[in-house]
Amino acid sequence: MKKTNTLQNLGRLGRWTALALALNLTAGCAPLVLGSAIGGAFMASDRRTSGTQLEDQGIEIKASSRIREAVGESGHVNATSYNRLVLLTGEVASEADRTAVEQAVARVENVQSVVNELAVMGASSLGSRSSDVLIKGKIKASFVDARDMFSNAFKIVVERGDVYLMGLVTEREANRAAELASGVSGVTKVVKVFQLMTEDELARKLPPPRPAAPAASNP
Repeated sequence: MKKTNTLQNLGRLGRWTALALALNLTAGCAPLVLGSAIGGAFMASDRRTSGTQLEDQGIEIKASSRIREAVGESGHVNATSYNRLVLLTGEVASEADRTAVEQAVARVENVQSVVNELAVMGASSLGSRSSDVLIKGKIKASFVDARDMFSNAFKIVVERGDVYLMGLVTEREANRAAELASGVSGVTKVVKVFQLMTEDELARKLPPPRPAAPAASNP
């Protein structure tokens, strides 16, 4: 049977939801997915404002510096920021290092919340990291191929076969993305780290439809 854990954080811009959906992808066992029928409106572009995108880039740069100060070269840590929520993935040598990294990153300017998914273990091998790159590419391709998805709404992080999905999405989109990711070969677990919005909120973000072109008059 599949194991589902739920983590929740509150942020100024909305309700941050980190849903740890542990999908044990054993043969003959279908992925556990929640949600409603697929359909409705989608956006093809990044749903963050341009200012927020720049802030996220700055957060990642500053977080990397703080992480080096906290643990030096003793760990393999990645900090991924989306809409000011920072996801920490990778490996550290001790629980004390895990806590130190989280506290250091939480103090970075503009960071609203931190989801700490660091594992206390030896650093992953080059082979494992290469496999993660391939898995990420396959997931991205599956999002692009899906007719009911806009891949630019999602950020994908993969560590040791564990997949982390970030983005500003509806619950329907979150569940659909987890379903697609869980079907990719090599994926051991899917973790949803989303800021959820309603279908109405998404519809309001969509650009207005283009007016129909006037019909050509007969000579």
